[in-house]
Amino acid sequence: MKNKIENYIKEVNSFSADNLQELEDFRVKFLSKKGIIPALFGEFKTVPPEERKEMGQLINELKITVQKKIVNLREKLKASSHNEKQLYDLTLPVNDNLGGRHPLSIVRNEIIEIFSRIGFSVSEGPEIEDDFHNFTALNFPEEHPARDMQDTFFIEKDPDIALRTHTSSVQVRVMENNQPPIRTISPGRVFRNEAISARAHCIFHQVEGLYVDKGVSFTDLKQTLFYFAKELFGEHTRIRFRPSYFPFTEPSAEMDVSCNICGGKGCNICKYTGWVEILGCGMVDPNVLKACEIDDREFTGFAFGMGIERITMLKYQVNDLRLFFENDLRFLNQFRSSVD
Repeated sequence: MKNKIENYIKEVNSFSADNLQELEDFRVKFLSKKGIIPALFGEFKTVPPEERKEMGQLINELKITVQKKIVNLREKLKASSHNEKQLYDLTLPVNDNLGGRHPLSIVRNEIIEIFSRIGFSVSEGPEIEDDFHNFTALNFPEEHPARDMQDTFFIEKDPDIALRTHTSSVQVRVMENNQPPIRTISPGRVFRNEAISARAHCIFHQVEGLYVDKGVSFTDLKQTLFYFAKELFGEHTRIRFRPSYFPFTEPSAEMDVSCNICGGKGCNICKYTGWVEILGCGMVDPNVLKACEIDDREFTGFAFGMGIERITMLKYQVNDLRLFFENDLRFLNQFRSSVD
């Protein structure tokens, strides 16, 4: 046994490693649970009592020698690695691996650009809103069943403060601080307590529009939205309006476009109807104008609101809304060519 240990010591002293993996293999060979040194301690039990002192000292010497060898070699390898990095030519051009815009940002910018051509400005507001701007000024009376249409995230410490459920609250702020004519869109993030699925999420993005002036009619609303849909989806797009209800508009409608994911044949996005609802709209309710101190006898207006996620799904034929929030590079890299 003595000769075996002495041979191991010679082996350790002569060992060298060219990389960290070789050093790790060396460590495992001698120090792991099934390594040489634990095995020697196991054999130590069979050593005659008169030889145990000498054998014990030799095993400990071997163990210390191995540990010192590992420490020394690790330091040398790290130093060598650092020196190699200094040999890189820092004057070489960098890898041109630029990122791209998120698909929601691409479509948001395109929507803004389309409406800017016909005179709409961009307005923004806070994501944490008070009850007046989020509900009351938009003709949601207290305890009115219409408030149940939007499952709200309220702030616990103040029941009158909540995460905004729509960017219509920005329109209220615009009307409070400006007199007609008003022509603006309000893009932004909104929050509703909804179950997450392929078609819905608790966080999503909207663009809401408002036009208030003398003599504004439902015809103006329809022509504005026809122009928008054709510009965004192409001339081939079919469009239809359906009567609907919103507390802040009267009359109200929902606008559908033909589903370009299935070509009108039916899929999970269009619920197998061939049509996808992309926005709600209507004539601004006189109560909303009054709440913002605008004379409803002199001025009329229209408003609309759309979800950017749903429009992006249609434009790029994405069949699951959750992909927009997962940050999967395999998905996002498909939009790199769309950077603008």
